Amino acid sequence: MMPRLLSLLTGAAIIAAPLSVTLAQDAPKPAPKAVADTAPPKGLPVDGVAAVVGDQVVLVSEVLAAVNSARQAGAKVTSAQDLVKLEQEILQQLVEAELLVQKAKELKVEPNEAELQRSVDDNEKQIRAQFKTEGEFKTALKEAGFGTVDEWRKLQNDQLKRRNLQQEVVGKLKRDGKMTAVNVTEAEINEAFESNRTKLPRKEARVGLRQVVIATKPSDESKKKARAKIDSIRVELDKHPEDFENIAKKESMDGTKELGGDLGWNRRGRMVPEFDRMMFALNPGIISPVVETAFGFHIIRVDRVQPAEVKARHILIRPTVDTADETRAKALADSIVTAWRAGGSFDSLSVKYHDNAGGEDKTIPEYPRSELPEPYRNALEGKKLGDIIDPFPMPDPSAGVSKFIVAQVTFLDEAGEYTLKEVRERLRSQLSEERSMRRLIDSLKKQTYVSVRYDPSKQTVTP
Repeated sequence: MMPRLLSLLTGAAIIAAPLSVTLAQDAPKPAPKAVADTAPPKGLPVDGVAAVVGDQVVLVSEVLAAVNSARQAGAKVTSAQDLVKLEQEILQQLVEAELLVQKAKELKVEPNEAELQRSVDDNEKQIRAQFKTEGEFKTALKEAGFGTVDEWRKLQNDQLKRRNLQQEVVGKLKRDGKMTAVNVTEAEINEAFESNRTKLPRKEARVGLRQVVIATKPSDESKKKARAKIDSIRVELDKHPEDFENIAKKESMDGTKELGGDLGWNRRGRMVPEFDRMMFALNPGIISPVVETAFGFHIIRVDRVQPAEVKARHILIRPTVDTADETRAKALADSIVTAWRAGGSFDSLSVKYHDNAGGEDKTIPEYPRSELPEPYRNALEGKKLGDIIDPFPMPDPSAGVSKFIVAQVTFLDEAGEYTLKEVRERLRSQLSEERSMRRLIDSLKKQTYVSVRYDPSKQTVTP
């Protein structure tokens, strides 16, 4: 029970993750080598039956491979007793995983194909990234006993499909009311916290902000020049509309330039309002008039239309910005700080000055301090709760200049140990979830033939 509670507290899935021989699901080392290192104890049959669940078997080799994966993922084994305990826990998890898979088949639950494919793709990408070359990857596969990449890929897909089935069947049982919440007392929460507090990960420092982001905007003269440029392009397109892609490759000033302005398929609401309205108003093949947005001036052409989506291209001309514009933005940021510290309303200031086109949130309720961009971390150094920070620059790669951030600290929590107050509700939810899961597993065991035949303490298969 305790290891599972800890896994829940650290965000791990309630269902046992390792289901069979894998190359590495979460292991930090190249997984194929890890499997190659998983050798059964001397005299132990490689494919001995560790357990029988219904009409399926769990092999000893599966247990050993899953144990190896768990150790590489961080499971601590400092003695023979630790290893025996880990093998026993893994074997129990594999049995319970098989019970869930068989329940899924009984209820005719199908895997979520879209989610499964994402998992398959992400898993393969993650594992391949651990090798410098394709040759190294294939060599590691051979060392692990795989004849081909396809053989390894099939095994990976099978295991991910089983895990997906477990998740889907649990979800269905919850939706059908077959897994109800289990009440947890305050005493049980306190006991769980005290039992696990020294094993919990330390919490990292977190900070919350509300901010006004001031964009460096072009001067009126720069905007006039950009407008003249886009107007001349529009005239050229009137004469040669078939040259849209080539002109985009030559003139457009964003990341779609090399693609001839191709924006791909888009649904309503993904682009800024002015662009969105025009894009969805156009018929295929029609070239739009010039559209102005916070990014600059656009010409749009819709290539294809399907229900709720359009495939379009555009040409973007941005007004140029320079250090003089940056200096003007900094002065504006300074004035906003002065007004805010003098009692000005954040809501009013953010409505008037915040750069909505940039995509930055006005409020960041709580965020790991270590994951903030470096300019934020530097600006927050030594600041207290409630402090309004002096404006600091944030590079804007798309414009080639900086934006300026004016922010107030709204939440501050230093790194350290979690308190019971901080984890009480999470503990309550997780204990309830675990007990509900335990109730389900116990019920499935009563309905299914289960025979455990492998005793890790003896390193032998019982007859």
